[in-house]
Amino acid sequence: MTEDSPVDDDLLTIGAFAARSRLSPKALRLYDRLGLLAPAQVDEASGYRYYRAGQADRARLVALLRQLDMPLATIADVLDADGDTAAERLAAYWADVEARVAGQRTLAAYLRGRLSGRSSEMDENYVIETVDVPAQVVITEKRHTLADELPAWIGASLGRLEAAARECGGVTGAPFVAYHAEVSMESDGPAESCVPVADEAAARAWAERSGRAWQTAVRVEPARRLAYTRITKAQVAHPQILAAFEAVERWVAAQGLAYDGPCREVYFADWDAAGAQDPVCDVAFPVR
Repeated sequence: MTEDSPVDDDLLTIGAFAARSRLSPKALRLYDRLGLLAPAQVDEASGYRYYRAGQADRARLVALLRQLDMPLATIADVLDADGDTAAERLAAYWADVEARVAGQRTLAAYLRGRLSGRSSEMDENYVIETVDVPAQVVITEKRHTLADELPAWIGASLGRLEAAARECGGVTGAPFVAYHAEVSMESDGPAESCVPVADEAAARAWAERSGRAWQTAVRVEPARRLAYTRITKAQVAHPQILAAFEAVERWVAAQGLAYDGPCREVYFADWDAAGAQDPVCDVAFPVR
């Protein structure tokens, strides 16, 4: 028996099925290995694969989903669901694609400005000021994280810390996130969420109880002078926020100042209540 000879009239050889489904035999073999499209029958002696004509619809659906650059694992999730759930999973995937493309579009515009030498012109959009911040006791949560996970972690960690602050005499200042190393899609920091509290002894007791679960700690943040620029909720999104950090960096260099600690984002407003154009955050560098 050859692979061109089906075992009965209801089955198609892989070559015939490939032509009908508009997929290559190589792709069909891959989809079989991944469990996306199993043959109707496999000859035990020869290993030849045979398909039923009715499988062509699923095969074409796999091919169409691949044209959306959908990962094979996601295709499996879509195909294994019923009609409404499958459509919802496709919609969720496409929403993620559109969000990623929107971010990439903004990043491309930002990079065009840098590459064309217009970065200094963009600095005119940012007002740089300085402020002296007194020493303060802070409870903290530290994590190594990449840029795509950072926003969710910031919200969750600051929420946990602000809840814990009730055990530590209450919140006494604006929460902030300090970056001890770069956070990007290639570098994972770490970043450190910090909430100022009133009672150092209670804070140290809290840290002792919770440190293992969330990498929490308590420390005294020394008095610092911050060079900062204030940005809106919309500007906090990556990569818009990069322009704010770089504007402050260039101002610090122009003033001949030295850095005196990790850069930070200081969140002084109610994030959930703020609109896109409301000021919510100071992008700041400790300086001396």
